[in-house]
Amino acid sequence: MNKIEFGSNSEVVSDYQNEYTIKLRERFLDFSVAIIKFLNTLPVKREYDVLKYQLSKSATSIGANYEEAQSTTYKEFIQKVRIALREANETKYWLEIIRRLNAGNPDQCAELINEVAQLSLILGSIASKADKKLRGEK
Repeated sequence: MNKIEFGSNSEVVSDYQNEYTIKLRERFLDFSVAIIKFLNTLPVKREYDVLKYQLSKSATSIGANYEEAQSTTYKEFIQKVRIALREANETKYWLEIIRRLNAGNPDQCAELINEVAQLSLILGSIASKADKKLRGEK
């Protein structure tokens, strides 16, 4: 069984002004690759096709939206981060369905669910802080 490795939980996340070390991009890439590898372990059955398609779209969209947010206006940055957060929540939903179907490796699925939950918390925190900054709050 292959263990999926993700970035450390102690990573510092960059904000819009790049005041911190940027490691979140790499974490999103690692997650996308891990999802694609996980999808290859699912049964080859017609009824799983929609799950594979939707999960691959939502999971890879998280990092793509975050990446796109890096070269936008501040308001657009917040919107893109919120889209990435929605995609992370959707990804968790599809993974939960797969878990309940007992499809694929249960340990890998649990690791992916844990990682996307952490990514959601990070994205939510970024969006919340950005919103406050936009409103002039501290």
